Amino acid sequence: MDPAQWNDHWRNAYQILEESVVASKLRAWIQPLEWLGVEDEGGRQVVRLAAPNEFSAQWVKDNYRELIESALTQTSGVPVSLALEIKERNSPVASSEEPVGAPVGGEVLPQREVPSVSLSVSTPNSFPLDSRYRLESFVVGASNQFAYASAVAVAERPATQYNPLFIYSSPGLGKTHLLHAIGNHLKAQNPTACVGYISAEHFVNELVESLQRKRMSQFRAKYRNSFDVLLIDDIQFIAGKESTEEEFFHTFNALYASKRQIVLSSDRPPKDIERLEERIRTRFEWGLVADIQPPEIETRIAILKAKAERDDIYLPEDVATFLATHVRSNVRQLEGILIRLQAQASLTGAEISLEMCRQELQSSVPEESSLLTVESIQSIVAQHYHLKVQDLKSPSRTKTVALPRQIAMYLVRKYTQLRFKEIGRYFGGKDHTTILHAVNKIENGLESDPEIRSAVESIQNRL
Repeated sequence: MDPAQWNDHWRNAYQILEESVVASKLRAWIQPLEWLGVEDEGGRQVVRLAAPNEFSAQWVKDNYRELIESALTQTSGVPVSLALEIKERNSPVASSEEPVGAPVGGEVLPQREVPSVSLSVSTPNSFPLDSRYRLESFVVGASNQFAYASAVAVAERPATQYNPLFIYSSPGLGKTHLLHAIGNHLKAQNPTACVGYISAEHFVNELVESLQRKRMSQFRAKYRNSFDVLLIDDIQFIAGKESTEEEFFHTFNALYASKRQIVLSSDRPPKDIERLEERIRTRFEWGLVADIQPPEIETRIAILKAKAERDDIYLPEDVATFLATHVRSNVRQLEGILIRLQAQASLTGAEISLEMCRQELQSSVPEESSLLTVESIQSIVAQHYHLKVQDLKSPSRTKTVALPRQIAMYLVRKYTQLRFKEIGRYFGGKDHTTILHAVNKIENGLESDPEIRSAVESIQNRL
């Protein structure tokens, strides 16, 4: 089978993958794969593709390998195995066959030279990068894998695939860590690169001062011409500030047009930033939008252990588990409690213990320490409706079971901060859309249905 035929097979396989893989994931993981060739091994065709970095290669192996093999087998009519390799940094993939890129809209993407970060003579004023924040020290779990992989891709190949990179999450989940880590990685690879990290608030304040002192030409030169990579934290802060949005719009265009990397963070996705000009919103979505969800318990424990090891803190296993169980939504708060425990242990001469942890949690974040478990919420709801907990997990759709189940799902979401998919596991494996429907129904019912409102209030009082 000649290379031209495989070109067609890859194009058709990509169209099959478009139907089964979310567009943003397809663009992030499969589109960057580049063709190396195909070899015959005992009647099975081994397709060799190159990923931009080791993390991407492992992610594709773990999550998309079987899908890609199935799609290529379907389109070529012969058994296909996938072999993934790592593309050498700053060099195009060499191949003896005609290169084939991931087709988009029926066309084949040409292979591109990987641009390196340009060299700057001097670094204009910006916030210093925090050397503690590195890609290697970021604890990766299911809740943040996508954002982390995106940051790795940008750090290794700036302004190549994902420009801009827009990372969003609730406060304290690692956005700032990733921004600094990208900058630190780029500086390590190219010490003369000019990497600027600022907060959006600083951008606004500097703009106001430049207007007052009539120094706008210097302001524009700094942000449009000086930086090779610009990292801006909390970009939602510019929304509704007309002059700031105007200047940022032109700054963004200048950086983007000259193929310089832009990385932004926010506490919400672009579509949810109120009073933001539409032309800016669309530019935020030009590249890749990645979110960070509250970490699952395994990741929270890993974060605590990493922090304890880094700061040489003795952390018993039961304390780590207790803390991770009760502080669910904010990594910064989790680490802060650990620091306070260490200070208390140092001042009193005692080791960190479970009892010390209970007291600290109760005094510093009582609302977290009183969070309820899924099991306790299910038990109280079942008692209120004279049901068994197992009834709430059953597939029964009768009203006598369905409504209590929906109330239980709503309360679990309210009091545990678990994600919809995680909640579903506690209710017999329900999918996330079922949980979302239940939460929305009860929220609406609290406003319009006296029966639901009375039941929820009664259950909450018992909780």
